[in-house]
Amino acid sequence: MAEDHMRYDILAQEALRGVVRKVLGEVAKTGLPGEHHFFISFVTRAPGVRLSEKLLGQYDKEMTIVIQNQYWDLKVNETGFEVGLSFDGIPETLVIPFSAVKGFFDPSVQFGLQFDPATAPGAAAVEAEADETVETVAASTETEDEKPGEKVVSLDAFRKKP
Repeated sequence: MAEDHMRYDILAQEALRGVVRKVLGEVAKTGLPGEHHFFISFVTRAPGVRLSEKLLGQYDKEMTIVIQNQYWDLKVNETGFEVGLSFDGIPETLVIPFSAVKGFFDPSVQFGLQFDPATAPGAAAVEAEADETVETVAASTETEDEKPGEKVVSLDAFRKKP
């Protein structure tokens, strides 16, 4: 089979992220129509994601939010969205780039999309940056009393999970 130099998989993912962008943009302007509501899953440690340390501690890898009755200040731009939600009675503002979104589902019409964050625009640069961070952390764990290579350090916590 011929090699896909066009990278249709990435083009399709980008186009479908545009669907999410358009839908959220409309909701930001006019509110949720009818019975529509959304479940949005995203990678919590993806570049550009902003949420409180408390939420990050609870949702270390992935989180699903619901945009339905109690949300506020939904703002959408070309690269992502911002929304206010309440968690255990505490208001939080979440900033989520579209590149971090893993899933979008509207149960009112049984419509859903799944994404691979690794195919998001800029994912290769993010992966390279993560690798550099891991190398920096590994280098900084050595002390003056230790010889390089004597201490084994697990870097799994710093690696980007698929």
